Amino acid sequence: MYSIALHGGAGTLARHLFTPEKELEYSIALRLALEEGDAILKSKGSALDAVEATIKVLEDSPLFNAGKGAVFTHDKKHELDASIMWGKDLSAGAVAGVSGIRNPISLSRLVMEKSEHVLLCGKGAEAFAVSKGIMIEDESYFYTDLRWQQLLQVIDEEKSFLDHSVNPHNPTYSPDEKKFGTVGAVALDVNGNLAAGTSTGGMTNKRWGRAGDSPIIGAGTYANNETCAISCTGHGEFFIRSVVAYDVSCLMEYGGLSLEQACRKVVNEKLVKRGGEGGLIAIDSKGNICLPFNSEGMYRAWKTADSEIFTAIF
Repeated sequence: MYSIALHGGAGTLARHLFTPEKELEYSIALRLALEEGDAILKSKGSALDAVEATIKVLEDSPLFNAGKGAVFTHDKKHELDASIMWGKDLSAGAVAGVSGIRNPISLSRLVMEKSEHVLLCGKGAEAFAVSKGIMIEDESYFYTDLRWQQLLQVIDEEKSFLDHSVNPHNPTYSPDEKKFGTVGAVALDVNGNLAAGTSTGGMTNKRWGRAGDSPIIGAGTYANNETCAISCTGHGEFFIRSVVAYDVSCLMEYGGLSLEQACRKVVNEKLVKRGGEGGLIAIDSKGNICLPFNSEGMYRAWKTADSEIFTAIF
């Protein structure tokens, strides 16, 4: 028995803006990523290997806000965040604010397995990557015209708000959801081990080294063989404050809730009450899968040992 699920981000994914061709393009990309992880699990490989391999495919795609498709910061650069966790022993690794790293999820795993730390940031994390033989990519590798145009549009929108004497830090300021995006995967292998991972380019036009929930263990990523594996996507500040990933696990461990009950309570009740938009993917120790979201859509795909691959956006 094994199970695997992935997400490619959640937010304002208005159905009327998706042509059949665009929807097919995303569905194919989701399927290809899931097939990578499924092949590992099918051959009795580890959930950790499956999660990393799945996320690497998503990071290498320009369609998603991670790796190759990462959004631009205010300084017209890319700052990437990622984390990974192994449910067998609760080991974890994460990186935040790194540049030039093609696959931040793999660097996160190196932090977990080749250092005594959990989270490395910025230049230090990049130096660690070089010490472990990871090549630093030129910024041009991460350039996509879509993300560049999004940066220009967000800067124009922000300037417009400021020109009309609207404070962008005021609670009434509501940035467009195109600023956000994440990828992630969770898996249960045939040995009963759970793993979870998350990777993101963060927010378009972000400043001051901002990091969201993706590199924060317990907020955006969590895995524990006793309960579940979780990867989150959405407005990171809300997920950090709510410690979303760990909260789901706690509701199962201490509250006796099922995976579905815990996920629905956190995503559709707690987050909604606090104004947090997004979703998560989850797998429990029995292989059950839950993929709740409170936004218009969430790119997602899932499969069990006995099922076909399913993909969905809305």
